[in-house]
Amino acid sequence: MEVKLAKSLGFCFGVKRAIKLAQENPNSVTIGPLIHNPKEINRLKEGFNVGVVENIDEIKDTKKAIIRTHGIPKNDYAKLKQSDIELTDATCPFVIKPQQICEQMDKEGYDVVIFGDKSHPEIKGIMSYVSNPIVVLTPDELVNYKISQKIAVVSQTTKKKEDLLKIVNTLITTRREVRVFNTICNATLDNQEAAKDLAKVADIMIVIGGKNSSNTKQLHNICKDYCQDSYLVEDLDGLNLEWFSGKTKCGISAGASTPEWIIDRVVEYISKI
Repeated sequence: MEVKLAKSLGFCFGVKRAIKLAQENPNSVTIGPLIHNPKEINRLKEGFNVGVVENIDEIKDTKKAIIRTHGIPKNDYAKLKQSDIELTDATCPFVIKPQQICEQMDKEGYDVVIFGDKSHPEIKGIMSYVSNPIVVLTPDELVNYKISQKIAVVSQTTKKKEDLLKIVNTLITTRREVRVFNTICNATLDNQEAAKDLAKVADIMIVIGGKNSSNTKQLHNICKDYCQDSYLVEDLDGLNLEWFSGKTKCGISAGASTPEWIIDRVVEYISKI
């Protein structure tokens, strides 16, 4: 089996920074999973005693807390800053950017449209910086809101640019003023383009990453558009030998929260098929 890795894959800058901060702050807790990769979260727990709490009210047995890469709501951040908890902010700078934009646009009187999944922790944090956030995943959802003629648009950092354009195109045909901020991070775009290029020439694509990871699921969807036999696995335990029957060239991509040690294990296993 020939195995080829995408030119861009795996840990992004924000995740590398967050992992480093967590390892420098043992015996602490993160507010929500630091990143969307269960196996890496478990490694931090076992090796550095970095636990996870789901909300700030659960911080009881430690005086050290880490803000996850996706950020937290504005009010929660303010409460933590006023407490005696030693706080480490691992929010990705690419996530802080849309928070700041939304806060400023809201102050200037724009209706803020956020392209993203309102159940995702990143979007929950971004929404907290807007008085009346409008969160949509498709242009059709815009009809559910009464939107003014003055619009600002931001995106969840891990979304596809093509889907963002659909939202924007719908708005600019019906609204007088639309300010668009492309807040999709560079690492996401690079990984998506690299996965697409590889999927076009591979017999089978394996996308490695947490199944709760938005950017990993996006990579999988992109790969399936160009290679029907594309599969998402968290580790080599998720591989099925039957997938590789009759295949000669396997492409590998990985989400921005996927550590190199997991990628290496999968590549080594597939190379021996």
